[in-house]
Amino acid sequence: MAEQGRPNVYSIAAHRGFADALVAGLVPRYAEEHFGLARLTLLLPSARAARTLSEAFVRYAGASGTSGLLMPRMVMVGDLDLDEALGPLFDSLGAGGAIPPAADPVRRWLRLAQFIGEASQSLRREALTANARLRLARDIGTAMDRLQVEEIDIESLWEERILNALEDNARHWTQNTKLLYAVSAMWRAELEERGELDAASRRNRLFRAAAERMRDNPPATPFVAAGVTSAAPALARLLRTISQLPNGAVVLPDLDLSMDEAVWDELGGAGDPTSDTPFAKGDAVTHPQYHLKLLLNRMGVAPGEVQQWHRAGLSKGPPERSHAISSLFLPPEASKAWVDLSAQKRRMSGVRLVETANPEEEAQAIALLVREALEGPEKRVSVVTPDRGLAARVAQHLRRWDIVADDSAGRPLSQTAAGRVLLLLAEVCEETAAPVPLMALLQHPLVGAGDGRPEWLGNTRALELKLRGPRKEPGLPPLRKLARDAKVEEWFNVVEAVLTPLLVGEREGEHGLSEWLDLLTQAGENLCGENLWAREDGRALSGFIEEMRLHARDVPVTLKAADLPSALRDAMDLVAVRPPYGGHSRVAIYGLLEARMTRADMVICGGLNEGVWPPRPATDPLLAPAVLRALGVPGADFRIGLSAHDLAGALGAPEVVLSRARRDVAGPAIASRFLLRVRALLGGDLVERHEDQELPQLARALDGQYRMAPHPRPEPRPDALQRREDISVTALDRLRSDPYEFYASKILRLPELDLLDAEPGPAWQGSLAHAILEDWHAGKGSLDELADLHLRELSAHPLLSALWRPRLLRALEWVEVELAANPARKPAKWEAWGEMTVDGIRIFGKADRIDRLADGSLAVVDYKTGSPPTGKQVQQGYALQLGTIALILRDGNFDGLSGRATCFEYISLGKAKVKDHPTGFGYVTTPLLEGRKSTGIPPADFLPESERFLHEALSRWILGTEPFTARLNPDAPGYSTYDQLMRLAEWQSQQDGAV
Repeated sequence: MAEQGRPNVYSIAAHRGFADALVAGLVPRYAEEHFGLARLTLLLPSARAARTLSEAFVRYAGASGTSGLLMPRMVMVGDLDLDEALGPLFDSLGAGGAIPPAADPVRRWLRLAQFIGEASQSLRREALTANARLRLARDIGTAMDRLQVEEIDIESLWEERILNALEDNARHWTQNTKLLYAVSAMWRAELEERGELDAASRRNRLFRAAAERMRDNPPATPFVAAGVTSAAPALARLLRTISQLPNGAVVLPDLDLSMDEAVWDELGGAGDPTSDTPFAKGDAVTHPQYHLKLLLNRMGVAPGEVQQWHRAGLSKGPPERSHAISSLFLPPEASKAWVDLSAQKRRMSGVRLVETANPEEEAQAIALLVREALEGPEKRVSVVTPDRGLAARVAQHLRRWDIVADDSAGRPLSQTAAGRVLLLLAEVCEETAAPVPLMALLQHPLVGAGDGRPEWLGNTRALELKLRGPRKEPGLPPLRKLARDAKVEEWFNVVEAVLTPLLVGEREGEHGLSEWLDLLTQAGENLCGENLWAREDGRALSGFIEEMRLHARDVPVTLKAADLPSALRDAMDLVAVRPPYGGHSRVAIYGLLEARMTRADMVICGGLNEGVWPPRPATDPLLAPAVLRALGVPGADFRIGLSAHDLAGALGAPEVVLSRARRDVAGPAIASRFLLRVRALLGGDLVERHEDQELPQLARALDGQYRMAPHPRPEPRPDALQRREDISVTALDRLRSDPYEFYASKILRLPELDLLDAEPGPAWQGSLAHAILEDWHAGKGSLDELADLHLRELSAHPLLSALWRPRLLRALEWVEVELAANPARKPAKWEAWGEMTVDGIRIFGKADRIDRLADGSLAVVDYKTGSPPTGKQVQQGYALQLGTIALILRDGNFDGLSGRATCFEYISLGKAKVKDHPTGFGYVTTPLLEGRKSTGIPPADFLPESERFLHEALSRWILGTEPFTARLNPDAPGYSTYDQLMRLAEWQSQQDGAV
């Protein structure tokens, strides 16, 4: 025990392993016969720390051969019911001295959102949406807690020093400060009325009450605060009191007791109450020891009074590593000593540096390290990273070897299967059953799960095929016709009945949050049944909904459907879903918070890039940095020091791997400042010794990234029976330009699928224009009336109709003007089908329009919504549609019409190419070589050339044996539909190189 009058404050060096070293010292010091450690109370920072310490006790009992061990009582400093957890200390509190209960955080969040709306009106601020108010309420709640933890009264915002700090900042900081004050005042009045306290304020009172009772009546049982590094003033005073108890102690993690006094002073004031500027601009807040100095200052403990803990853990690292860690993070002035630093103090044996090309390769390399480490008997390994994406990749790669690694940081509820159901339902409601969220919901793994899942998916996919293309009208009723066409009407009726109550909210405008949750929950249960709540994510979702619904009924918050998904996602992101126990006993994946106090034989620190480790400092959106300094609150860079402390603790393990990727998803990544310091401390020669060059190569080789022979250009050769296909006039063009496209679409029967919610492409525009013109020629109405009719029949989305209808009508009106200007030319057939037989092969097609000219001959017209084929394409035989239709007119018929065609025209509905155009859209061009044209086929040769191209195509591919070669004519106009099927990228570069 410490000498009389000296506080019992200890530090466990990084290389000793905090949890195991703590347990190794607690057992001999505090264990009692028959009672073990049952009389000891441990004050710990978090529930995760309690779990870590429990595991350390189990390891200690196993290593020492103890048959059983009575555990100490563990109390978390963040516990809202700390008075109950500390038990006898608060037994003497009567009804008058009882500390008021804490306000529920969810209720506070909703109430603050209401107050923001009221305060914005009084301050004449712009009105915010419900979702914006909810987001701002979280920021205000965080700012209030930050001030309360530091025991700063909100009234301090109007002190002269704060107003002076505000004068030097932009105007919006003043407005935000006023809003914070106004909302805080409203909330404080409500707390007084309800007889409650904020959680932060209540903890402060509990800490003060506990300290007072410990001083007045020291407990007979021992108290030890372990791993607590929060420097909240009230907590610091409690820790001071615990350290002065006869059977009390405070044990800090990784306090550098070897630091020189000059270096300690260079860290800055660190909240020194005797200093005029407790948080000066020059403070080294990014140093890993800064927050510990702040804690000691507020405890009133000098660094010289802190003692070294007397035991080491099971997984202790080399002691000399502590010298290197201390030197590694020296502040700027002190780091000049690196020049003369001895090799002994630079030693970092057991530390490897791994640099990979990208995050995927980094995850693969880390997984290999874990797999290798598990070959050692009883060897424990932990992966520590703040990058949740990297953690997920590592976990998936480990499954290659059937290693299930518990990611103790968990996943946000919004990213779990059950959480996604709720969010997808909200998105369906927001977008009134738009195709993408609707299909994502109906194909979700939990929806329709069970024995009927195959049938459910079959129905969903049938509807999806009909739903592809441009977006339909909003809502479910327009989809009924598609369901009938897909022959899933009975199934769709069930879906419609489930989702309709959600979509009613959009028509009515808005609902209260509790009503929305009722609707979403009912719809989710109807679609998923009990599967929605069955797993750990479902249980977390159930708790989330019940808590939100309970307080939303008490504090009504009205939301529009458009605000619902983002509001729910923001709230669900704060709920972490952790996997159940059952992963590999010697592998763990931690975030930075979860990794504190833990230790393994090998620690792999991944994602060591700027912006990840350390994270980018986030500026407080309500209080300017200068205001925070004036109030005595550490700035945003304070968290960089915490990240540095996490790394310093990890570096104490026996084996350490520091890993980074040179690129992330956004581009080149900058190495973490901490990693750069490691390299600088080691120096050039030592860096090469510590770099692991083989591991990235092994990670790349693991998935067989070998050089392979390029895939040859596809040249399928179907048999004669498969080749004998009827050919449409449009397919003939594709057959000649790219035979493989014809093979894939006509012989393999692989048509192109439109995307869901696709942009209206040429095919959609063309179908609409043809349908309108067909009815107009038949005299079924005006162009205006028919445009409205066909847009309704297509169930076109109102926005789509508004964008395309005016432009399309201008082009169609030009067609009307052109026909009226040439009364001698009369449309004889439109949208008519025709066919002929050539060498036993049926050639068929649809003619957009066939006109009867004054001399009795025929004109073949083809409407184009885009650019017509060029004369060169016609010459090469890649645009034979007009010529082939003329051949059918000559040798066959179109709905009974036959004859000699002498005029061939493309009518483009695109933007006009001449000035003073009557409508601005529409022009005529011809494939014939006439007038001043330089390309095309002479009129006299047009039909003979078309016939020659037709017979050539039939003899080569349909009746012959020539292969359907991919991209036979690279310069021909084509589509990218089958590029993946033909593996174009694998062989095209080789072909280009050969050329």
